[in-house]
Amino acid sequence: MLNFNTPIIDNKEYSEIKISKVEPILKINLRGKSRNFITKIGKELSIIAPVDPNTSSSNEKLNLLWLSPDEWFLYSNNKIELNDSNLLEDKLFNEISKVKLGSVTNVSDHWIMINLNGTKIFELLSAGCPFNFNNFKNSKGAVTQTLLNHIDVIIHNNNINDLNLFVRRSFAEHLWSWLNDSARFI
Repeated sequence: MLNFNTPIIDNKEYSEIKISKVEPILKINLRGKSRNFITKIGKELSIIAPVDPNTSSSNEKLNLLWLSPDEWFLYSNNKIELNDSNLLEDKLFNEISKVKLGSVTNVSDHWIMINLNGTKIFELLSAGCPFNFNNFKNSKGAVTQTLLNHIDVIIHNNNINDLNLFVRRSFAEHLWSWLNDSARFI
């Protein structure tokens, strides 16, 4: 992973909303179509790969998000040391990419993860997002790819009033500013 300085340096707390940047964690993009590919993911990660649109699977260490019929986004629950992330990435690469079942791409440096927590997070998101969160907010493990303040994001509903939001690094500072400015008025 890159050694970088992020513009997001502090966590913010507002009335019923907490916005925090999550330390660099492992993020891997997995792509493939075959049944063998899906079986191999399950075996290597000890997670059943979600095949229903906009769902996720998880265990105590990892989350696997469905992004499209042939694409999944894997991220760790906790900060992973460089050696541990290399071991997992190498293991997946050897079992999937090397045998041409699919592709394994480390996107840890591409995405910033922001955690949103609190009872008014869906009001905050709805202020800048066309997505209808009515069903989403009550569906633990739900996933959506949408626009937030004209920026592509992936949102994972961890639990009631607890979301992980993924934004591309180049847009992270802009989205962070928008989230904080908007949260003050909610």
